[in-house]
Amino acid sequence: MMYAIVLIISYLFGSVPMGLVLTKLAGKGDLRKVGSGNIGATNVMRVGGLRLAALAWALDMAKVIAAVFLGRAFGGLALGAWCGFVAICGHCFPIWLRFRGGKGVSGLFGLILSISPLTFVFIGIEWLIVALTSGYSSLGALVVFCLAPVFGFVIDVNVGFAFLATAILCLVRHHANIVRLIQGQESKIEWKWKK
Repeated sequence: MMYAIVLIISYLFGSVPMGLVLTKLAGKGDLRKVGSGNIGATNVMRVGGLRLAALAWALDMAKVIAAVFLGRAFGGLALGAWCGFVAICGHCFPIWLRFRGGKGVSGLFGLILSISPLTFVFIGIEWLIVALTSGYSSLGALVVFCLAPVFGFVIDVNVGFAFLATAILCLVRHHANIVRLIQGQESKIEWKWKK
């Protein structure tokens, strides 16, 4: 029963739409009606600049980290990893927004950081290299989705499965980006500090 409560709380943590809240507070309007319509940090950057996007990214990571620590406090590493996954589900399918949320990339980074800071550094560097050289945030994310489960299984079997489930979820959420990348129609990142 306690595990179920912890998982529900993790989902509620994850379902808080940080990007949407920040852009409204910054006077940038409803994030769902501008740019790509997504509530994630990439769309926040399109409408609010890099500084606001970095804050949204950090807060989206933080809510997953909080869920992982909650899970670890009640059930150890395995429950912590799965609480992180559930929090990312909350981000992707928030109850407050009729289950229309983000794509889970920042949440995945939060999950990785809370489980293995060293893995976070390695994967973060990979994302930056791919995103900066190609200009596509989504391409860097796709590589992360492939690498994260490998590192997860090295850490622990349960962590590996939680990372794998998260990677699959994120891949599904990025299906439109994958199609646009194949067709050469994906939008490139606009690296602007402030808008």
